[in-house]
Amino acid sequence: MDAVFELAQIKAVATALWKEGKAKKIWTFNAAMGTGKTSFIHALCEVLGVTDTVTSPSYAIINEYNSPEAGTIYHMDWYRLKDEEEAIQAGIEDALSSGNLCLIEWPEKAAGLLPEAIFQVHLEILDEKSRRLYTGENQLIL
Repeated sequence: MDAVFELAQIKAVATALWKEGKAKKIWTFNAAMGTGKTSFIHALCEVLGVTDTVTSPSYAIINEYNSPEAGTIYHMDWYRLKDEEEAIQAGIEDALSSGNLCLIEWPEKAAGLLPEAIFQVHLEILDEKSRRLYTGENQLIL
């Protein structure tokens, strides 16, 4: 998938992305700070029927949501992780091996813990109101 969209279209793009990637259980969101990773995950969770409050797990590292469409969803933000050992202590390996949908921001912080079968989502800022989203097996964007 490769889409350029206005922020007002984020939910429609999230719907299309779910159709493309729902077979994969581990999704990585690769983007620079301020691109809208959490906002996109929020829109995706709305599409999946999550009624819990979707917030950035920057300090908690892992938030858990329930979805009638996808079951348990783990939303992870690895930005503050120092290394893979800290990630393991935070329970990330358990979440990754749970078989539940895992949505990961800043995956490069503990890339060694990721399995090979991941769905990579890349976001880029085009201007204040528009983004480019593409998927694929490209290298993680730092």
